[in-house]
Amino acid sequence: MRLVLFDCDGTLVDSVKLIHEVMARTFVDFGYARPDVAETKAIIGLTLDIAIARMQDKPHVDDEALAMTAHYKAIFTDVRAEPGFQEPLFDGIAPMMARLEGENDLILGAVTGKSRRGLDLIRASHGFDKTFFVSRTADDCPSKPHPAMVMECCSEAGIDAARTVVIGDAVYDMQMAKAAGAKAIGVSWGYASVPELVDAGADHILRTPADLLEWLEISDA
Repeated sequence: MRLVLFDCDGTLVDSVKLIHEVMARTFVDFGYARPDVAETKAIIGLTLDIAIARMQDKPHVDDEALAMTAHYKAIFTDVRAEPGFQEPLFDGIAPMMARLEGENDLILGAVTGKSRRGLDLIRASHGFDKTFFVSRTADDCPSKPHPAMVMECCSEAGIDAARTVVIGDAVYDMQMAKAAGAKAIGVSWGYASVPELVDAGADHILRTPADLLEWLEISDA
């Protein structure tokens, strides 16, 4: 048996437009200039409070960052409901996931900086309700790149980290995987560059979702 753990934002779904809009409105509502989208991309994958503090160049999460985090969460659902701010799957993700779900020797899971509510929205929106046997979110564990998300999923699934693969688009995903003793697989279609992923320890880079099937040696037959 192998455990395959997926990051969410930038790996399964293209959520940068939504995340950036909610983040930008939060900063403006607190009297700050609207951040650039590149600033938002750089923190996607981190737990929200740490992400906001990092965007403000703060050494740690303070009371203002916590207040901004609460505000972000409060307006998120309303912004997501506006036209153009949904979180679509990247091309090729749906058939890839359907193929993986049919493999008896694979256990699928999710490790994401999203809240549990955010992950549940993705699962409901894209038919992943029964896809992930294990999952850990920002509500459950320390922020990436801490290895807790991976290690707890391994423990719950009964699969050793050496038989676990973490798939993600952020340097934090690669660092988390390596810290846990799992394989780190980067995706080229997300928000970090391929050189950044390689420098962070990626063992392999996927150019398309279908490449994962080949890497896992899953036949299309």
